[in-house]
Amino acid sequence: MTELSILAGTRKAAALLIHPADGTELDAYRRLRRSAFVGEQGLFAGTDHDDIDDDPRTVVLVATAPGGGVLGGVRLAPVGDVDLGWWTGSRLVAQPDAPSGIGPALIRAACAHAESAGVLRFEATVQRRYLPMFAALGWQTLRHTEFVGRPHTLIRWPLNPFRALTAATKTFLGPALAPLRSTAGALGPAGFVGDDGAPVPGSDLIAACDAIIPSMVERDPEWAGWCSVLVNVNDLTAMGAAPLGLLDAVGAPTRALLDRIIGGVAAASRAWEVPVLGGHTQLGVPAALAVTALGRTGTPVPGGGGRAGDPLALTADLTGNWRPGYTGRQWDSTSGRSGADLRAMTGLVARMEPRAAKDVSMAGIVGTLGMLAEAGGTGAELDVAAIPRPAGAAMGSWLTCFPGYAMLTAGGGAPAGSPPGVTTAVCGSLTASPGVRLRWPDGVTTTALTSPVTGLGAA
Repeated sequence: MTELSILAGTRKAAALLIHPADGTELDAYRRLRRSAFVGEQGLFAGTDHDDIDDDPRTVVLVATAPGGGVLGGVRLAPVGDVDLGWWTGSRLVAQPDAPSGIGPALIRAACAHAESAGVLRFEATVQRRYLPMFAALGWQTLRHTEFVGRPHTLIRWPLNPFRALTAATKTFLGPALAPLRSTAGALGPAGFVGDDGAPVPGSDLIAACDAIIPSMVERDPEWAGWCSVLVNVNDLTAMGAAPLGLLDAVGAPTRALLDRIIGGVAAASRAWEVPVLGGHTQLGVPAALAVTALGRTGTPVPGGGGRAGDPLALTADLTGNWRPGYTGRQWDSTSGRSGADLRAMTGLVARMEPRAAKDVSMAGIVGTLGMLAEAGGTGAELDVAAIPRPAGAAMGSWLTCFPGYAMLTAGGGAPAGSPPGVTTAVCGSLTASPGVRLRWPDGVTTTALTSPVTGLGAA
C-alpha cells in the first residue's frame, strides 16, 4: 500500500490528474457517459445530453492518465438561472478498466471545487447501489427516490462556512469577557449588552470602539486607516446615532508606516466630516490601530430589540468591488463614494426606526444575524433568493465577507434618502426557534448556525 494524494486516500497507487476538462477531454467524457448510461445501463434512450450540458456555468472535472487519456469524469453546476450558491453534481462515470479509486477521487475533487467556488448547498441524486461509497466519504442521505424505475437517493455534501467563521471571530467573546461582568454596568446597560455601541450612562452619547487586525495595518496601511473610521461610523449608524468625533490609538515601527496609517484615517475623517479629537500615537512599536467613536442619539436602536415574527431587512451598498488583495473577504463600496453619500448613509437606520439593528461585521451577514437573534432571544431565517448582493459577488462570499456598508434591521420601515446603489430588501424574519437557517427557492431550509454566536446571551 502506498500513499496517494489527499483526493484518493491510501490505496494502491494509480497515476492520475483531476482537472477541468478541455475540448477534447470533454468529448471523451461525454462518450464515456453515453456508453455507460445509454448503452450499458439503459437509463436514457439515445442520449444522456441535457440542459446542464448546455449551461456555460457547468464545470466538468476529468481524471486523466499520464498519457492524457480520460479515465473518468463528473460535472457540477448551479441550480436555476441565478446562481444562489445551490449546486448539484451528476453524471459521475469511470472507464470500466480504470484503476480503483477513480470514483471517490472524482467525488472529493467535486466537493473541493464546490467549496472553493463558495457553494452553500451541494447535492446529487445517485444510484442507490453507490450510496455506501458516498456515505463513506461523508455525504448525508436526504431521501430515497426513483429515476426511470431504478432506485436512487438524494444526498448532500455538508458545506457550512458560517460555523468556522463565527468560531474564529465571535464565539470566544462570552467566556473571554466574563471577568468584566463582575462590575455593574459592564458590557453595556440592560438591553444593550454586547451591542455595536454602548450608551454612556446619564447622557445621550453612544461610544463605539474597533481595532484593526495588525497584519492588515502592515500590509495595507491606508486602507486600514480608512476602515478604522468606517467600522466605527457603521457601529454608530446601527445604533441610530449621529457621529460626533473620534479618538485614535496608533502604533508603528517606522515613521513611513505611521504616515500612511494616519493618511488613511485623515482621508476617512474628511469624507465623513468626523474629526479626530485626540488619541495616542507611538513610534518604534509593532503596527497597531484602534479607534473609538462618539455619537449622539436620544433613541438608541438596540441589537436585541427584535421579536419572533419581525421581518428582517438588509440595507447594503451594492456598488464597488472586492478590495484588491482581499477578494472574497472584503467588499469596498465606500472608498469611491462621495462624502455627501457617505454622510447620508449614516442616518439610514435612524430613519427606519427598527426594533433592532446591527451593522454587518467580520462575522458576515449570517454570523451578524446570529448575533442579532442571540441578543433578542430569537432565531432567524433568511430567504436566500431575496438577499440583495452585488453582481460581482458569489452568494457564499457575500454572506461571509465584510461588506463595507451593510445593516441588518428587524421591524421598521424602508429608509428614506438612500444614495443610488444602496438597496434595502426584506429577506427573512426572526423566529421562535433558535439558530439561523437559510430558506431556498424550492422550500428547503438548511441550517447555518445552531448555537449562540457570542455566548453573551440576551441583551
